[in-house]
Amino acid sequence: MTHFDLQPQRLAPTVFKHRRERFLKTLDGAPAILPSAPVAIRSNDVEFTYRQNSDFYYLTGFPEPESLAVFAPGHPDGEFVLFVRPRDKERETWTGPRAGVEGAVADYGADRACLSEEIERILPRYLESAAQVHYPLGVNERLDVTMLRLIRAAQSSRERLGQGPRALLDPRAIIHEMRLFKSEPEIDAMRQAARIAAAAHCEAMRRARHGMMEWEVEALVNYVFRTRGASGASYPPIVAGGPNATILHYVTNDRRLGAGELLLLDAGCEYDYYASDITRTFPLKARFSSCQRELYQIVLTAQLAAIDSVRPGISLEEVHDTAVHALVEGMRAAGLVSGSTEEIITTAAYRRFYMHRTSHWLGMDVHDVGDYRRDGKSRQLEPGMVLTVEPGLYVSPAEEAVPAREMRATGIRIEDDILVTAQGHEVLTAGVPKTVDEIEALVAP
Repeated sequence: MTHFDLQPQRLAPTVFKHRRERFLKTLDGAPAILPSAPVAIRSNDVEFTYRQNSDFYYLTGFPEPESLAVFAPGHPDGEFVLFVRPRDKERETWTGPRAGVEGAVADYGADRACLSEEIERILPRYLESAAQVHYPLGVNERLDVTMLRLIRAAQSSRERLGQGPRALLDPRAIIHEMRLFKSEPEIDAMRQAARIAAAAHCEAMRRARHGMMEWEVEALVNYVFRTRGASGASYPPIVAGGPNATILHYVTNDRRLGAGELLLLDAGCEYDYYASDITRTFPLKARFSSCQRELYQIVLTAQLAAIDSVRPGISLEEVHDTAVHALVEGMRAAGLVSGSTEEIITTAAYRRFYMHRTSHWLGMDVHDVGDYRRDGKSRQLEPGMVLTVEPGLYVSPAEEAVPAREMRATGIRIEDDILVTAQGHEVLTAGVPKTVDEIEALVAP
């Protein structure tokens, strides 16, 4: 098993500094305040592994909880201020070192850093003269209570002082538009996440066999993620054997794999806060049956056509329509639907077997942020965007009207991560085989 460099490359501090400079210019002089993600309890006093809020991390690079970031254009006390936990020798013995106020400035580029316990005393300085304040409600409910109280207090002084906030704005529209377009350092991180996930899928193809439990394949995938430097899975892996593949978000992964079945594996990893998202469907130490091959080729043809359509100026809707048209043509040939292609698409009769969209944005979140529509129209693709292309075909075990019994209880999805480039596109996840011949060569006993 070939290992990658086990020391993950982190984004340089200059990347975060550049993002902050761009963000500050969009605020029109108004302060923006971002809360960190809250700690989540798993059970009793056991916490889930902490993962910073993506928007907060995107602008700060700061990974600790109980933090607040203030972006105040032109403020004499500093344009980038972090409120952070204090250093605490006893707590750090249990949970590891903290940056503290010194580290927030020295290591994370804050102009000024204060303790989180000082928020209510210091933050009013950034609110009292602001006509409007940017703050995302709902990210951290505990901090929401504090922020609303401070904003109301600042508003109450308007009649007396002639200044104070009149409006509360959500900064996420600005941040999410920034996040939609990936810089070269971000693309490099996504390439690495794709390479690691590709290695995990290839290993699963080589080792999965009937008689194994689905969770064994999940464990194998997670092992490859971690041994190659990823922080872990970017979402709960879907390891769906046989009929479970017709359940779109099946994550129980507790069934024994049967002989002659296909395995649908939907798994990606996170590397330096950037996600990959790959799906492959393959037989277990065997060749595709003729029926499986026919259905698989329908999906593959649709996926290749949709990927080939990705380029600047094409809309997301056009990518989806390309996949749907190819799927419907294949469904008609296989006897799954009847009628003309146009009629089947117009009446959405195909949705019995293909009920989801073809693409979603990909980035720091696996279903990443960014508008899908502009002015009521499907958004056109531009260089720097990253999207998935993932058509599928799902024949439920209950589909008694399907003429070929062998087609029932079969789910197939093929998914790749696609970077839009000035020249067209780059398939970031090309390292995972997906033609019938390539897969059969890899899974051969």
